Amino acid sequence: MKELLSIPVFRRFAGVWTIGNLADSALFLTLSIWAKDISGSSSAAGLVFLALGLPIVFSPLVGALADRFERRRLLVLGNAVSAGSALLLLLVTEPGELWLIYAVAFIYGLLGILNGAAQSGLVRDMLDDEHLDSANGMLSTIDQGLRIFTPLLGAALYTLWGGGALALGVAGALLLTAALLLTVSVRESAPEAASERGGFWHENSAGFRHLAGIPLLWRMVMVTATALGVIGMFDSALFELIDKGLGLEPGFFGVLMSLQGAGSILGGLTAATLMRKAGPGRAVGLGLALIAVAAFAAASDLVPLVAGHGLLLVLVIPALFLAGVGVPWIFVALVTTRQRMTPARLQGRAAAATNLVLNVPQLASIAVGALLVAVMDYRWLMIVAGVVVSACALAMLRRGHRVGPGAGVPDSTVAAGPEDRQRPR
Repeated sequence: MKELLSIPVFRRFAGVWTIGNLADSALFLTLSIWAKDISGSSSAAGLVFLALGLPIVFSPLVGALADRFERRRLLVLGNAVSAGSALLLLLVTEPGELWLIYAVAFIYGLLGILNGAAQSGLVRDMLDDEHLDSANGMLSTIDQGLRIFTPLLGAALYTLWGGGALALGVAGALLLTAALLLTVSVRESAPEAASERGGFWHENSAGFRHLAGIPLLWRMVMVTATALGVIGMFDSALFELIDKGLGLEPGFFGVLMSLQGAGSILGGLTAATLMRKAGPGRAVGLGLALIAVAAFAAASDLVPLVAGHGLLLVLVIPALFLAGVGVPWIFVALVTTRQRMTPARLQGRAAAATNLVLNVPQLASIAVGALLVAVMDYRWLMIVAGVVVSACALAMLRRGHRVGPGAGVPDSTVAAGPEDRQRPR
């Protein structure tokens, strides 16, 4: 970590990225509170998360955009547009203007995909292979650390001074981010020439074909997507656990999320070391195993020894902390492997393709979980989730591979077309 921070361009980028991430985290949760406040409807609040998630269908187009243009300028533009959209919230004063909240949420979701795709390529251009795992671990740690208190900061701004104060604060932080990004000097890889891109479908499907062409990377993505296809049920099941299992108020959900966030900080700090010792495939497997433990712990009062003896809370708290540790292990390993094994100017499309493959199952499982928890005992949902995630963990642990720094892109595995058969630096 110390060696990574000695690299001036990354140190500056990490600081700038932290400011922008603080603004985003403060806004996301508060938008749903705002929607609930002015409409009185929980459904209206829930639609905010739908608006945030819907832009994922545009991932391939956004990824291609990130590979065509200078990524630093895209990040500057994205933060500036995000600041402008935040200022639209100043117009929201009554239920008839609720659509503006959804519009801002949609814009944020779309620009978040663009920022993620551009950032993946920018970090790949500024660092050597040996530093990518530590960089992704550090960014994950910062992200999870901010998630512990920034939603409270956003809610406090909204509660004390209203939505206008929140909008101005977020817009100001994002404009500062855009300005500071102009000072981050990176020698970027050159975009593909127009003659090398191929047709529309060829260009926009290149990320998917590349992922599918590298066995380890494709297995990591598909196994993680399968696990996320049941992990999304946790959101609804945790509220049932708090109410029916623990007999506590819904507000305890925030406590559990803070515990998970604390675990994720530890996970981000240890992810690079785990990758180097166990390999990326096994790092994903171990992360999934910790999440499976949390699922089984949530259903543990089906066991007579636990039920009625006050042991459920004792099991759930450390299990959710461990699940938090596991999340960065999974995603730092996956992202680092993708960056190392992807040509420089395919980074945006590969990142966007990964996001699409992972997010669609998760969004579907959130919806399914919300329906099933109303007709099924949440504990059986957690048992099913635990079994599926355990199987995914076993699949990665049994077939984990090591991919060290400098592994590059095996020429025989790149499936994105002749223009991508180059090794990244």
